Order: sequence, then C-alpha cells, then structure tokens
Amino acid sequence: QVQLVESGGGLVQAGGSLRLSCATSGSIFSINYMGWYRQAPGKQRELVAAITSGGSTNYADSLKGRFTISRDNAKNTLYLQMNSLKPEDTAVYYCRVVLPTKAGVGDYWGQGTQVTVST
Repeated sequence: QVQLVESGGGLVQAGGSLRLSCATSGSIFSINYMGWYRQAPGKQRELVAAITSGGSTNYADSLKGRFTISRDNAKNTLYLQMNSLKPEDTAVYYCRVVLPTKAGVGDYWGQGTQVTVST
C-alpha cells in the first residue's frame, strides 16, 4: 500500500508564494510519474504540473513561469513551488503518483491541501 500526504497549503495574499510538499510512504521501489492537480469549486480537476522519473516536466500553459515542480528521489517526495499567486489559483491541490506494483501499475492520490489566495 502507498500513502501520499500533502502539506504546505494555506491562506496567502495575491502576489505571495507557497510551497507544497507531497510525502510518500509504503511499498515503493520506483515512481514513474508524480504530478500536482487542482480542483476549484464548481470546476473539473486539472493538471498543474507533472514530472517523470527521468526529470522531464510538464506544466499547464497558464502556469508556466510561476509554478515549479521538483522531486527528491531519495525521499520520494514531490514539491510545488508557487509564486506570484493569484486569486484564481485558489483550489484544493492534489498529489498523484503512478508507480509499478506487484499487480501491475498503481495510481494513487493524496487527500488534497487547500490553497486560498486572497485579493
């Protein structure tokens, strides 16, 4: 079993910064894919940024230049540095991990962390 725990969310003023973390634990030998997603009230969940085991990154076009995804492979921990935050960044942010398991491929999500950006 794999567990994901996000942290670092909170209330911040527009223009401020936050750094989210996603700590993983459990039976992990390697991680193929790690990503951050977000879901605002009344909207569908969307990709924020993702990073592969090889370090390749992918960002939502609207967030390029403000958000940076990174990972610590030794700790199996994922980070999201968010700068110049805007009220429209307000959402619940979720961590997602895809990794090999004995049964094939596992797709795991964290419980989410709330980010609220005030004007």
